[in-house]
Formats: sequence, C-alpha cells, structure tokens
Amino acid sequence: MLSFGLQASVFGLVSAAFTTIYITQPVLPIIQETYQVSAAQASITISAVVLGIALANLPFGALADRWTIRPIILTGSLIVIGGNIVCALTDNFQGLVVARFIQGLFIPALTTCLAAFLSRRLPAHRLNVVMGTYVSATVAGGLGGRLLGGLFHPTFNWRWAFVIAAGLLAIACGIAWRWLPREETIGPRQSAQLSFWQLLAQAPLRHNYLVAFSAFFVFSSVFNYLPFYLAAPPFSAPTRTITFMYLAYLIGIVMGPLAGQMSNRFGNGRTMAGGAILFGISLGITLHPSLLSVIVSLAGICAGFFTIHAAAAGWLNRHIVSSRGRANSLYVLFYYAGGACGITLSGSAYEAFSWPGVAGMGAVMLMVPLWMGLRVLNHDVENDERI
Repeated sequence: MLSFGLQASVFGLVSAAFTTIYITQPVLPIIQETYQVSAAQASITISAVVLGIALANLPFGALADRWTIRPIILTGSLIVIGGNIVCALTDNFQGLVVARFIQGLFIPALTTCLAAFLSRRLPAHRLNVVMGTYVSATVAGGLGGRLLGGLFHPTFNWRWAFVIAAGLLAIACGIAWRWLPREETIGPRQSAQLSFWQLLAQAPLRHNYLVAFSAFFVFSSVFNYLPFYLAAPPFSAPTRTITFMYLAYLIGIVMGPLAGQMSNRFGNGRTMAGGAILFGISLGITLHPSLLSVIVSLAGICAGFFTIHAAAAGWLNRHIVSSRGRANSLYVLFYYAGGACGITLSGSAYEAFSWPGVAGMGAVMLMVPLWMGLRVLNHDVENDERI
C-alpha cells in the first residue's frame, strides 16, 4: 500500500503542474480581444507550454535515471512558480508567451520525473492502477486550471488565476519535500540503462508512443477550439458557460483508475481500442448544433481519451524494466508533441472549415489508437512482453 503522504505528494504535484498548463484555455477569446490577435495566435499561450514540455522531456528523463527526485522537484517548482508570477504581471503578449514556454520547459520535473520515480518504487502488479491514479491527478489539474482561468473572468481579472496557481504549487512542493521518501543515488546503475535510440528501436514502444501522440493530438484540439466554437453562433455562449463545460473533465478522475482495472482484466490494447471508439462517436455528436448534445459529447470525449491515456501509460510502466525515466520522457514527448501539432494544425482547419474541420481531422487521428490497440499492443500484453 502507498502511504497517504506519498499519494498526497503525487496527486498534489501533478495536479498543480497541470493547473498551470491550462489556465488560459477558457479565456482564449478574451486574450484574442485583449491583445488583438487571431484565434490561432491566442492559442499559442497553450501550445507554447506544450512545446516547452515536449522539448524538455528527454533531458529530464535522463536526469530521472541518474538523480533522486527531491532536488529535481524543488528546482522545477520554483521556476514554474516564478513563471506564474511573471504571467500575472506582464501586459505584453510576447512576454506572456515566453514565460509560458519557460514554464513548459520545467513542468517535466514535476510529471515525467515523478512517473519514473513511481515505476522504480512500485511493484509491476500495482502499476496499471497507480498510473491510472496518476492520470486522474492530471485530470484534476487540467480541470482546476480551466476553472481558475474562466471563473475569475469577468468578476476578477483572469490574471489572478496565475497567482492562485503559484500558491497551490508552492503548497504541493512543500508536501512533496516532507513526504516523498528519500532515495539512494541512482547514478552507479547506469550500465543497465538503455539510450533513447535503443528505446525507440523497440517496435512495441514506438507503437505506444504513437498512441500517446494521436490521442492527445485530438483531445488538445477539441478543448482548445471548443471556446471559439461555443462562443460563435448558434450557441453564442458566454465565457462562464464555456468554463463550466470543462466540468466534463471530472469523468477522467473516475476513468483513470477504472481504465487501469479494465486493463488488468481485458488487456491494455483492448482497453485503449474501446476508448478510441467511444472518443470517435462522441466527437461526431459535437457536430449537432445543440448545447445539450455538446455536453453529452464532452463526457464521452473525456471518458474515451482518459481510457486511452491510462491504458497506454499503464502498458508502458508495466512492460519497461530499465531506463524508466527515459521511457516515460519519450512517452510524454510524443504526447505533448501530439498536442502541439494538434493545436497548430487544427487552428488552420478551424479557420478554413470551422468546427467540422477540427472534428474531421480528429476522427482520422483516432484511427491510430484504435488500430494499435486492436492489432499491436494487445498482442504485446497477452504475451506479457518485457522491454
């Protein structure tokens, strides 16, 4: 059993990190109006963080295999907190984007490195469920960031959300410093570690990484352009209504551990394929011009996505036996690279074809986790292959 302190540390750090990532998402139309930029340019306040995370994951993955977790978390927390303060104070759009990018560079210290730590500390039979709980923390953080950004407007200036996020991360860092167990130096075991290229040479790992890329490609696109879709006719929804739409994220808190249990019973491959089917059907429902239809579809989208994500993360940490930091950093690299590509390419699709362009591109990308789950990773799980 994990101690309560360790569980609180993991949940607090991951949720605080993800709160920071998504603060600006529900107020993207407000940012667009404030800075007189396009929808695609306003979305850079999200994609800059995602790009920073993608670029920094490999270095932090290597650090996670060589160093203990506590100093990495402390350094990352201080820089992300400082970035929040800068974002709250700057009136320059370029300055906001640069600060967000720097935050992205250090968020892996709180997420990727922590995942590697968990895979070192926990037995294999617990990893599916525990990684599902880890995913639930990402859900809570993603929801928290969106609620902070959206609910502070228009009663208060939305910039105050950055101040609150900084405080939450400071508290989470303090809890982690108190409760995360100390580790012995990891460096002497480096002879058994695989390089990034050796990991990528493993076909099952590449397939798993493609699942992460494609799933977050679609998910980030949907939630990034949803505010523009709902703010325009026929919905013409106000910012607060759009913000409450993100409560669909609560589905993910349940689906994380549940997907882990389903993976133990049916296999990670079948579980992620089922999630892809649910995700695709729900995406199609968003095309119906009804607010109720959108609400129902978002619940299905969140359930489908977090099922895919939990199954893929569980598969990785159950089947990797060395270089866990590097393996997890590659997973997150593909994951966030998919998000950055999704936001960028879907921006062009939205400007050219409106919401049907975003939904159509997403439906095509969801064929990847469906195919991989049914044809590739399912075979690997059934044979209990270790890498």
